[in-house]
Amino acid sequence: MNAILGTAVAGRPENEAPAPLLQASPGFAEDGKGGCPIRDVLDRVGDTWSLLVIISLQPAPMRFNALRRSIEGISQRMLTVTLRSLERDGLVSRTVRPTTPPEVEYALTALGRSIAVPIGALGDWAAQNRGQLASARAAFDAAAGTAGA
Repeated sequence: MNAILGTAVAGRPENEAPAPLLQASPGFAEDGKGGCPIRDVLDRVGDTWSLLVIISLQPAPMRFNALRRSIEGISQRMLTVTLRSLERDGLVSRTVRPTTPPEVEYALTALGRSIAVPIGALGDWAAQNRGQLASARAAFDAAAGTAGA
C-alpha cells in the first residue's frame, strides 16, 4: 500500500509493489491443532530428497533404479522411504507390472504435478537472488570475523 501511495518503505524502492503478507494467506492459518497447511507441505517437500524425487519424476515416470541413478547421493533405503512418503501424501503413484522380476514404475500424480508451479517459482527466486545471498553471507561473516560458518 505504501508503494501505491508513493512513499518508500525501509529497504524497498518506491516503485516496488509490496509483497503479500504471508500470514494473511489461508495457507498459513492455524487449524486449531497447532498446525497449518504450509507446515504439512513443508514437512513433505522441505527435505532434500522429496524435492529431488519430484523434480526427477516431472518429465516422465521412472523405474526405481533409474530414479536412484538420477539423484546423486541418495541411498536405496532413503529413496524407498521417500517414495513411500510421497505416495502416502498422494504426490506419487506406484505401478507394479506383473513381469519376472516385477517392474515397478513411479510417476507424479496430478497433485504431484501441480506442485511444480510453486517449486518453479521458488527456483526462479533462488536463481535471481543467489548472488545477493552469497554477498550477504560474506558481509555478515566479515563483520562477525568468521569465514563461512
